[in-house]
Amino acid sequence: MKLAQPLQVLIDELLKLPTIGPKSAQRLAMFILKLSDDEARQLAFSIIDAKRKVFPCPICGYLTELSPCLICTDPHRDDTLLCITEGVSDVMAIERTGFNGRYFVLNKEFTLLKGSDIEQIDVKTLQEQIAKGAVQEVLLALNPDIDGEVLARYLARVIAPYGVKVTRLAHGLPVGGDIEYTDEITLKKAIEGRKEF
Repeated sequence: MKLAQPLQVLIDELLKLPTIGPKSAQRLAMFILKLSDDEARQLAFSIIDAKRKVFPCPICGYLTELSPCLICTDPHRDDTLLCITEGVSDVMAIERTGFNGRYFVLNKEFTLLKGSDIEQIDVKTLQEQIAKGAVQEVLLALNPDIDGEVLARYLARVIAPYGVKVTRLAHGLPVGGDIEYTDEITLKKAIEGRKEF
């Protein structure tokens, strides 16, 4: 079916968003068309405003409109614990757990299959942060896949000369999961990481 050109352009633009497939893009486009002119303008303005005003914190890499960000300027944070994440959305998830340390966000997608160069990751800023001497533990909060594993090993080597403890998120079974349906690698990691009851 042929769509009006402006509607097709809107759907095509929405398809560029992560996790949005053709049906979702079409539903979102139809929702946007039902908005009042003021609501549509506000949506468009909020996108443009966020693009103009939000940037990575020069210290930790978290997205902010202030420099440094609110996390870096929070005096109640634990300066001895530094959590390294791949992206800002990882920080948002970790913050929901009540984590109270500091962060270092790589903001760089590392994918072996796409030919990513691990040397392009900004480790200089990370090294400068650790060299200040307050950090005693670095928590590698990276995705539990092959890319995360390669990245974790690389970062552990970069951090090793500073003599700080390097830890990573535990691997294992998700709460509410069934052992029967768990893949072998996850199950193996759960057995290796078992704790006394």
